[in-house]
Amino acid sequence: MTNDLIDFYLKSHPVTIGVLILLSVYFIVLNWVFFYRYFSILAWYNRESDSLESILLGSVSVNQNSFLNNFLRTSNIVSKEVLDLGMLAATKEATKGLSILSIFASTTPFIGLFGTVVSILDTFSHIGQSSGSMSVISSGVSDALVATASGIFVAIFAYTYHQMLKRKSFEVISYLKMQSDAILARKV
Repeated sequence: MTNDLIDFYLKSHPVTIGVLILLSVYFIVLNWVFFYRYFSILAWYNRESDSLESILLGSVSVNQNSFLNNFLRTSNIVSKEVLDLGMLAATKEATKGLSILSIFASTTPFIGLFGTVVSILDTFSHIGQSSGSMSVISSGVSDALVATASGIFVAIFAYTYHQMLKRKSFEVISYLKMQSDAILARKV
């Protein structure tokens, strides 16, 4: 196994190695973004769920821990405009990190493909310099495809994480909207 990695490193084009390093950094960053955002949104989701439950059980206002509480405290009057402002701020907060996951999901296959193309070009130049047999071609192409596979691998995680966070953000905003509607319905 170690010898295979050393052979891969020695045979690969420096651009391909650079692409693999970049994709590794992307993978680390997207995992960090996902897990940080997922656990913070999950905690937020639980707070809003509790707040909605207390409103549905008869409380006249949101819990102290609810995101909307900050907006209701600063206003003398409970109004649709104040609650809408809170909803916009909550949407902005809930969707943080989604754009980087979306960018990673859409660009990593192309980054991997770039590494593959450069590596295949390098393989063909080596074939021209020596008597190229089928084993040289297949070895070069198989090593080149590692970059594409890595790009697709990272993209799958980025897209999956993006969809999971997007859904969880939607659920948090839905709870906030239900709280807002319940408060406004009681006011009337």
